Amino acid sequence: MSTLTEPRYLHAGSAASTQRSGSSYPIAVPHGAQRALARAWLWLGLLALIGSGLFSLLLVLSRTPVVNQWLPGVDFFRVALVVHVDLSVLVWFVALAGMLWSLNNTPRGTHWGWLALAGCGAGAALMALSAFVGQGAPVMANYIPVLERPMFLLGLVVFALASAVLVGHSLWAAPCTGRSIDGAGALRFGLNAAAVSAAVALGAFAWSFLVVPASLDGKAYYEILFWGGGHALQFTWTLLMLVAWLALASASGARLMISPRVTVLMFVLALVAVFVTPYAYLAHDIASVEHRALLTWAMRVGGGLAILPIALAVVLALLAAPRADATTRPLRAALVWSIVLFASGGVIGIFIQGSNVRIPAHYHGCIVGVTLALMGLAYHLLPRLGFAAPAGRMAAWQPALYGIGQLMHITGLVWSGGYGVQRKVAGAEQVLRSTGEIAGMGLMGLGGLVAIIGGLLFVVVMLRAMHQITYDKTQGPA
Repeated sequence: MSTLTEPRYLHAGSAASTQRSGSSYPIAVPHGAQRALARAWLWLGLLALIGSGLFSLLLVLSRTPVVNQWLPGVDFFRVALVVHVDLSVLVWFVALAGMLWSLNNTPRGTHWGWLALAGCGAGAALMALSAFVGQGAPVMANYIPVLERPMFLLGLVVFALASAVLVGHSLWAAPCTGRSIDGAGALRFGLNAAAVSAAVALGAFAWSFLVVPASLDGKAYYEILFWGGGHALQFTWTLLMLVAWLALASASGARLMISPRVTVLMFVLALVAVFVTPYAYLAHDIASVEHRALLTWAMRVGGGLAILPIALAVVLALLAAPRADATTRPLRAALVWSIVLFASGGVIGIFIQGSNVRIPAHYHGCIVGVTLALMGLAYHLLPRLGFAAPAGRMAAWQPALYGIGQLMHITGLVWSGGYGVQRKVAGAEQVLRSTGEIAGMGLMGLGGLVAIIGGLLFVVVMLRAMHQITYDKTQGPA
């Protein structure tokens, strides 16, 4: 790997964090080409969330009792679900990964980063527009649901190829962490590890594409196609979340009693587990139960071993940290609710039995935990990227509103799952018989609407901060 050659860095830490013992984990933000590219990736992430929010509003309404009778039907629900998931998880996560890798990379070959950004943007646009163009059934495959429409599949291929360029460039331009590892170096290692795990995931997708039988029908084909790579991608998102937790804790004034070397060891544990993926492909047939079980085991064990020590260190640091001020309050709120939602999703996963709405409750909790961590990191990095810092009551309350809404959402799903309400259905297909089932899904719908409002407020806060700097630059110094 190459070494850092860009001399001008802003360390995105908190001044208060230097006043106590313990470790600080700042993110180094370079000037120049890397920062410009990071800003552009952030814009793509925001556009993805705007599009996802529009589809999620339709999605939640289509599953809410009484209200769903006013909407077109189940096919509409499934089309909205496909686009919502792909924008809010796949595109948003890749865009924020692109932002972080752009900041982490050396200036080497930045034009490849711009090419990846253009491809990801074009692919995402094609996938979103395909909901309104052409015919083709929605396929509710795990990890990456699809619409069997030419425009959607073209967009997905373009997005995948552009993501491969992004990951390849991130590995090529990755910085060395060095032998003497401080907090910033540990985060650089974590971001490098996330790029490696993403490369393994892309390799798994390609491997599956080459060996999965083309004779399978839609659902079985895509389920097998995306299973291995989808599991490997969870390591990438987990590593990015852990980097965000450490950075947000430091930025909000906390000092962590976990050393950078121990932190690197946790990242190594998560990274080692991802290499079970190629072994699973070599040892077992791609369609076998053993193949699926081995990948699931690696994700649970490898991810769990890395998450728990870092989560405990962050929670203890927050308990000992000084009271948050106006600047750090949005960061700390995003961090706390990220941990709460991710932990809730993990606990729910332990009690899953059968195929019911407890399954989406589990992954909604975990995915939203990652999303909140990335939201908080976006708030934190805004001033370092040349924008205004998020300020005001809206910025302080947005993470809590989004987190509370999502907690209500998954609580309603768990409640309904206890009655056996099936996943990935809407309207009359839900077959809600008892008062308890209706109440659970009603709570799910209410929580979903609250979460949508919280998500839209995030976009509003971000756009206000980004517009303020743009406006100030056009008017000259204040």
